[in-house]
Amino acid sequence: MKKKQSKKTTKEKQESLIDILKGYGVQAYNDLDKGEFPKFSIPNRSISNIIYDKKLRQYILGSNTSLRSAKNTAQLRSFTQLLWLAFFANKLTKEKKSSTLRDVYYSSQAFAIDFEDQQESDNIIVDLEAVLSRPREDFYVFPEERSSIFGDLTIEYTIPGYEGKKMNLSDHPDGYAIGPSLTSADLVDTSAELVIAIEKGGLFTRFIEEKVDKKFKSIIINTGGQAPRSTRTLLKRLHEELSLPVVILTDGDVYGEHIAMVIKSGSANAAHLRELTVPDAKWVGVWATDIDKYKLPTIPMTESDIKRCYDLQKDPRYQEGIWKKELEVFLKIKRKAELEAFSKYGLTNITDKYLPKKLEEAKSL
Repeated sequence: MKKKQSKKTTKEKQESLIDILKGYGVQAYNDLDKGEFPKFSIPNRSISNIIYDKKLRQYILGSNTSLRSAKNTAQLRSFTQLLWLAFFANKLTKEKKSSTLRDVYYSSQAFAIDFEDQQESDNIIVDLEAVLSRPREDFYVFPEERSSIFGDLTIEYTIPGYEGKKMNLSDHPDGYAIGPSLTSADLVDTSAELVIAIEKGGLFTRFIEEKVDKKFKSIIINTGGQAPRSTRTLLKRLHEELSLPVVILTDGDVYGEHIAMVIKSGSANAAHLRELTVPDAKWVGVWATDIDKYKLPTIPMTESDIKRCYDLQKDPRYQEGIWKKELEVFLKIKRKAELEAFSKYGLTNITDKYLPKKLEEAKSL
């Protein structure tokens, strides 16, 4: 069984975050005590300050920052919102109470904090992430769950009321939702040697039925389309803490290719965060070249698909290797295929024939 490597425990991460948040509160108090206007220095999240770091193999923010001060009447509203959110994040983290983006919006009204709409509230949450360099999940603000996990992985809960309780993620035939309690759990041990992230829920169920976890000694994750950030965090933890390689299976289209790239190297929208990527993850298909190779049923690409291909060709991450080649083939054939297309050859064709070949190919990627 693989034991997790020594990493910061969930408790240590929470204590560290509380210390950081407390520091901002003390800073604001000291500014006021000295007769000065309190302020925040916020990394600039504009497109001009987002760069691709080849060493880290992900998008990051540049060095440009902006000052948000209570002195500036034009900034007073957003400064107050950010200061309140830091207080609320501290409260959630201390009490270990989970919230959602929608919850935060409504909770602000109890404190007479004026958000025009949820979009404004969401933007302030991203501002706080940028200030702290920590994802919102660390201060207990989570998305709606739509991803799942299955396989021989023993976890130990850290949430109140369940501390110390262990569970194996192969115990339920439908898998387990990747929610706050699972994302924050300690990873104890596993017999798995691989993580397979798959875009589709239907194929996730098929993989469980066909015992892919046992046949390939794997943990299976359904990303539910573009992987939510909590799922990407878990993928990173599985890779780093348990030293498990990650492979990604998506539909054979430009959006599937980008789903894999976001897991591998992040997105421009989350360039202020470093804990969401698995740079060594491998996209094993469905490639554009697989469509002809395996004679898959296809549907025509839309104008939106074609435009997306051209857009990605401008992205520095798609300038070489399999990423460049497959975009070019998509544009050449102007066809796409879904993972379910393998069912043309039988319901188990994808697990019996395609998957073994692709995992073998992955060794040379």
